[in-house]
Amino acid sequence: MLKLKVHGQHHHPSNLLLPKPFLHGKHRASLFFINSGTCSSSKGNKLAQLHPKPITTKAIATATQKSTKVKAVITEKQTIFSMFTSIGIERGLDDIKDLLGKTLHVELVSANLDSEMKLAKPTIKGYAKLVGRREGEVKYEADFEVPTDFGEIGAIFVENEHRKEMFVEDIVLHGLPYGPVNITCHSWVHSKYDNHRKRVFFTSKAYLPSQTPDGLRRLREEELALLRGNGNGERRVGDRIYEYDVYNDLGDPDSSPDLARPVLGGKHLPYPRRCRTGRARCKRDPCCEKKVRGFYVPRDEAFSEVKQLTISAKTVYSVFSAVMLTLGDAISEAESGFQHPWFSERIDMPPLSEKGFWKRILPWLSWLSKAIINGRDVLRFETPSTMERNKFFWISDEEFTRQTLAGLNPYSIKLVTEWPLTSELDPSIYGPAESAITKELIEAEIGGIIRVEEAIRRRKLFILDYHDLLLPYVSRVRAIKGTTLYGSRTLFFLTPEGTLRPLAIELTRPPMNGKPQWKQVYTPRWHSTSRWLWKLAKAHVLAHDSCYHQLVSHWLRTHCVIEPFIIATKRQLSVMHPIYRLLNPHFRYTLETNAVAREALINAGGMIESSYALGKYAMEFCSSVYYQQWRFDHQALPSDLISRGMAIEDLTEPHGLKLTIEDYPFASDGLLLWDIIKQWITDYVHHFYPDPSLVLSDQELRAWWTEIRTVGHRDKKDEPWWPQLKTSGDLIDIMTTIVWIASGHHAAVNSGQYMHGGYFPNRPTIARTKMPTEDTTEEELEHFLEKPEAVLLATFPSKPQATRVMAAMNLMSIHSPDEEYIGKNLEPSWADDPVIKAAFEKFRYRLRELEGIISERNSDEKLKNRCGAGVEPYRSLKPFSDPGVTGQGIPCSI
Repeated sequence: MLKLKVHGQHHHPSNLLLPKPFLHGKHRASLFFINSGTCSSSKGNKLAQLHPKPITTKAIATATQKSTKVKAVITEKQTIFSMFTSIGIERGLDDIKDLLGKTLHVELVSANLDSEMKLAKPTIKGYAKLVGRREGEVKYEADFEVPTDFGEIGAIFVENEHRKEMFVEDIVLHGLPYGPVNITCHSWVHSKYDNHRKRVFFTSKAYLPSQTPDGLRRLREEELALLRGNGNGERRVGDRIYEYDVYNDLGDPDSSPDLARPVLGGKHLPYPRRCRTGRARCKRDPCCEKKVRGFYVPRDEAFSEVKQLTISAKTVYSVFSAVMLTLGDAISEAESGFQHPWFSERIDMPPLSEKGFWKRILPWLSWLSKAIINGRDVLRFETPSTMERNKFFWISDEEFTRQTLAGLNPYSIKLVTEWPLTSELDPSIYGPAESAITKELIEAEIGGIIRVEEAIRRRKLFILDYHDLLLPYVSRVRAIKGTTLYGSRTLFFLTPEGTLRPLAIELTRPPMNGKPQWKQVYTPRWHSTSRWLWKLAKAHVLAHDSCYHQLVSHWLRTHCVIEPFIIATKRQLSVMHPIYRLLNPHFRYTLETNAVAREALINAGGMIESSYALGKYAMEFCSSVYYQQWRFDHQALPSDLISRGMAIEDLTEPHGLKLTIEDYPFASDGLLLWDIIKQWITDYVHHFYPDPSLVLSDQELRAWWTEIRTVGHRDKKDEPWWPQLKTSGDLIDIMTTIVWIASGHHAAVNSGQYMHGGYFPNRPTIARTKMPTEDTTEEELEHFLEKPEAVLLATFPSKPQATRVMAAMNLMSIHSPDEEYIGKNLEPSWADDPVIKAAFEKFRYRLRELEGIISERNSDEKLKNRCGAGVEPYRSLKPFSDPGVTGQGIPCSI
């Protein structure tokens, strides 16, 4: 310490102690303590440097005025990591610090500037000491003397003096005259030995940028600047930096040339951006990043809660890769198929004594709780509820069509609006554009009761159309051993009962290997040969639909496209921003989920490539669909339904829409949920933006929307369909769409995966053999006529493929006990605002009503697409759920 004498107004010298400077944001500042009084100076403030004010007796007198005793209660949430690092030298040093009360260094920050100096008021410092542990939480307390002129507390600095990081859940300040102050942290705080920069946490009060108190403006800007990074260097585990990058980490060319994959993102293969990791580049392909175990995500995006010995998202994804590898070892016959399509068939596993992995992992995986049967090393999956209701459900045409409206992928079916059906692909490459499905054939299948033109006019014909999307990949996919592919069209007719009846399936192969285009139409006839060909054609179509579902309806349209929204939100919206606080619950843990998907699911050789129809071209296909089909304005449920012809605008209807198929469970339940979400967001936005001009003047909001369009979705930045963000109405529409994608849309295509796809004959993910009628040899034809069931089983996925998919679907469908469902938990920042709290309670009440409405609909015998003998009720959009694989429940986030 240095001593310095300062003379005040009356020239009475005072002794000053100068501590070492401390870092405050980007600027280096020093605090000077004068007995019990304080003043501050800052190198970062030019006015203070040029015209430093002397310390007056008035300033000294202020420090002696009456003060308030404030107690800060800090809650640290116990983490999995901390539970298993309770021994060692560093732990011992941390325990000593806890005993000495030197665990956390805390500083209170005033929301107001000093009225005379116009500088930030000196912080009030103190140490928090450990006061107790209970139920996975650790409590610390710190006592402060807060002068009456300190003003409202707007933030708090926390410095972790442990040797290890800690997860701070929240901080509550007690004793203030205006009541308790809540500070929601929910964040990792690094050790000061790893990073000298102190963490700042703002109170739960939300501010638009223009309304931010003067004392917090600089901190607000500095915190955002830290989160943006500089685009350089490799990101490390403890970093909290959000940057953009292309998908250049799906391949692994250094391990094998066969694992090389193109970069997604850019002019050649347009794609949304992901969170940048900055890893080293591959030697064989400098455009690609090296594979490492455990991809980087910003520290606060990592799963953090203690998971008791039940399944959780963290456990699921961290063990997924190892589970799949072990299954691959157990089932060594790559081409092995099932002997009969019954669920009782089992998979023999390596002895547990030889595979210690299973001993370690089984207690964590409830879905494998039945893996050990009578002490034997046998893997047997739990029976999906669909099969428990009806063992033969997968065979029926009624279930095939019903699931297009109430199944796992209700996003593909669309209205036929033109006839004849034609392809838009280049006929010089892919062959004649005209479909082989003729008017005469359709009218014969309908039974002559209506002509095609009239059926189209009355909106009676519907289609699953994967013809033009898949045909460009057929020749390349067929070069992969053990698989085949077609372009496909499937036509349906809407019956007077409101159900769909299948009419025809067209399978097309383009010209290849010197052979002309091949196409054939299959119909549900009654002759045995035709019936078996129809079953085989359905298997191919289901493989196409399963592939599109997983790659597009699920991965692309939820996980993938939302990632740029998350990154932009963290980079451009302060945690104090009300829109940040509205969106944040819908973004929790998505970046880590996506990172693990890049590592183990959509990567080269991963589960998607090894077990789905498009193989190594799956992600190229995903990029193609993004380029051809994805547009933000069509992600809103009403717009999506209108774009597919599944609804028309009608202001006399409850939702402003009239459904083309009244009994469309996904749409009818989804529109109720959409309206509930939109009303909640409308109430929220109008509260914080009572004047529409506030939207236009919100600098953070404008930067956020601009970055999403021009950086996060850069390859579509010039599209004319991007909504404008000028009014509160624009903001409500944009926010409702984002929240819908993260909650309702994702739940509709995810929660029922095991229920519908757990029994693979119902939704095969790949077709391994071509149709018996395509360029058939005499031997192939004879085999089909003698053993058609064997041909069907050979078309289905192999044992390794089916096992991997079933395991993955179970993992993705399961809810952990700590799942956060939409409308269930009131965010702490909303609890302090009575208007928002009341709006949220209304939101929660309406979601509870939705639960009852869906239950009533599922019991209504008139609604045949969701009620009937052996029919699985439609529960995907019921908001809440118990833990486990339930087929219902809408988590807040992806």
